[in-house]
Amino acid sequence: MEDYNKIIESLSVRCINAKNIKILKPFILENFYDVENHIILLNHGEIFFGDGFTKLNEGEMLFLPGGKLTPLAYGEIDAQKIKNETFMAHKEKYIQTIPSTEELGVESNSYFIISLEAKVFDSVNFFTSIDMPAFALPKASNISDSIWEIMKETSLKLPGKEKIIKSFTERIVIEIIRHILEKRLFVEQLATNTTYFKDPRLVNIFSYIKDNLKGDLSNHVLADVANVSEDYVGQYFKMLTGINPQDYIEYQRMEKAVNLLRTSKQSIREISKGVGYKDTAYFCRRFKMMFGIPAGKMRRRESLINV
Repeated sequence: MEDYNKIIESLSVRCINAKNIKILKPFILENFYDVENHIILLNHGEIFFGDGFTKLNEGEMLFLPGGKLTPLAYGEIDAQKIKNETFMAHKEKYIQTIPSTEELGVESNSYFIISLEAKVFDSVNFFTSIDMPAFALPKASNISDSIWEIMKETSLKLPGKEKIIKSFTERIVIEIIRHILEKRLFVEQLATNTTYFKDPRLVNIFSYIKDNLKGDLSNHVLADVANVSEDYVGQYFKMLTGINPQDYIEYQRMEKAVNLLRTSKQSIREISKGVGYKDTAYFCRRFKMMFGIPAGKMRRRESLINV
């Protein structure tokens, strides 16, 4: 248990945004994917998730770890199927953001959705590192109470608002970890996770990658950071994390690119260069392969969170 306390203490947590969403028309999103973690609290209606389309009941919550592709059905399990790109182009047909000034949670077919970040050593998405699928959380819990508090605070213009939201977001993350441990979910993944977060050489690699995304991150450079041989560093990294270092680096670069697309006015060329891609065309190809939509549309995209 002490290992998990150390991980929780090392987490940097923040709420990226929180929205109150009304479903206008049933639809199935075949390939939901995002670099951020999302948690949905279903107020009214029906949501189904995963390959088997497990039903989420009213009052229950759905946790969507960053970096995990998940089919989602809103309203009906046999509704029209669409892809992220189609949804992004015609989102006003399917969902609507309910203004924060209106009463929360009263619309039929509605849900709260919160986007949050939880990074170990301010470098690694903790939930992505566990490599777990989306899963449901029970209603009437500390998590749902915290979501309601965040939604209330978002609708107010009071001093200390951001600090209160951060506090409740931290509680949500801790409660999700407690739920995973209590229900013994993803036991093997968690065992691996706690092992590699205790290795200082690997932590050094994580930190170096985070601080040098636009620079040279070849195995030769990483070997020097970890003080191991170049021939061994790839095997060492994969043995501890389950992925090879170059795949991890690409994910980190794309995560940073998505953040810049959503929050800055930099051109796609500037962004691709800023995250380590010399060839903008190659960056765009890799981006579309990973997210299913072009980088330019991600910029304009108002996803299930950012509507």
